[in-house]
Amino acid sequence: MSDTKPFLILDKISKGYGEGKARSQVLSDVSLTVNEGEFVAVVGYSGAGKTTLISMVAGLLKPDSGTVTMEGQPITGPGPERGVIFQNYSLLPWLSAYENIYLAVDQVNRGWSRTQKREWTEKFLDLVKLSAARNKRPHELSGGMRQRVAVARALAMNPRVLLMDEPLGALDALTRATLQDEIERLFLTEKKTVLLITNDVDEAILLADRIIPLSAGPAATLGPEVKVELGRPRQRALLGRDPTYRAVRSQVLTYLLGPGSRQGRAKARAEAAAGKGPGSPTSTTEAAA
Repeated sequence: MSDTKPFLILDKISKGYGEGKARSQVLSDVSLTVNEGEFVAVVGYSGAGKTTLISMVAGLLKPDSGTVTMEGQPITGPGPERGVIFQNYSLLPWLSAYENIYLAVDQVNRGWSRTQKREWTEKFLDLVKLSAARNKRPHELSGGMRQRVAVARALAMNPRVLLMDEPLGALDALTRATLQDEIERLFLTEKKTVLLITNDVDEAILLADRIIPLSAGPAATLGPEVKVELGRPRQRALLGRDPTYRAVRSQVLTYLLGPGSRQGRAKARAEAAAGKGPGSPTSTTEAAA
C-alpha cells in the first residue's frame, strides 16, 4: 500500500497491573504503525494482552510508558474518531436495534436534524442487512444479528479508525464465517482504517493487509509483521490452495508456536542469560523447530 501514510502509532508502550510483588507486566515495549486505509490484524494467545492493547488505542486505558498517537496527536481518552466493536456486543437491552444505533448517531451529531439522524441510522441498518429487524431488542436477535447491530453502530459514528476486539469470538463457525465476509465487504465499501484483535490466524489472513503476531505473556510484545499479499475480495473456498495463504499462515504460526510461545521466550531468556543471545543461529533454529 505505497500510497498510504502513518496514521496510528504505538511507540514503545508498556502496561502492567498491580503493585509490588503482585504486579503483573502485561505488555512490554510494543511498537506498531497502522497506515491510513489499512486493515491490520494482531494475532495472539488468549490472555496475552490483546484487549489491553486495543483498549489503550481506544483511550480506555493509559500506557505506563510509551505513547499512542493518531495523526500525530496523543490519545488521552475515548473519542468518536475511534469506533470500538467488542466481543460481547455491548448493546443496551431496553433499546431496539434501530434505537441502539440512533443513540450513537445522536451523540456524535448534535447539530443534525431528527430527519438527518433517522436517515443516517437507517442507512447503516440497511448496510448490515437488518432493516427488517429494526424494532427488535437484543434478546430477540441471534448472536450474529446482535454483532451486526454493534458493527452498524460503530460505523454510523463515522469513525476514522475501527477497533475490533475479537468481535466474532463468541459466534458459531457458520455465523462467524458469514460475518467475516460482511466485515471485508464493509471494509471495501466504507474505506475505514481497521485494527483487528483476534486469536484466529485464518480470520486474520482472510481480512487483513498485514498480520502482527503478539507473543505469549507475561510482558507480551509484538513479533515480526507478515504482509498478506492476496487480492480482494478474498474467496475463502480457494484460500487453502493458494501458496501465498500457506506461506503467510506458516510464518505466523512459526513465530507463535516457536519464539513467541511461552516456552520459546523462556528459552531465549535463558540463552541470553547464558551469553548466547536470542538471535544466535542455534537459538533461532531450535525455537522455530
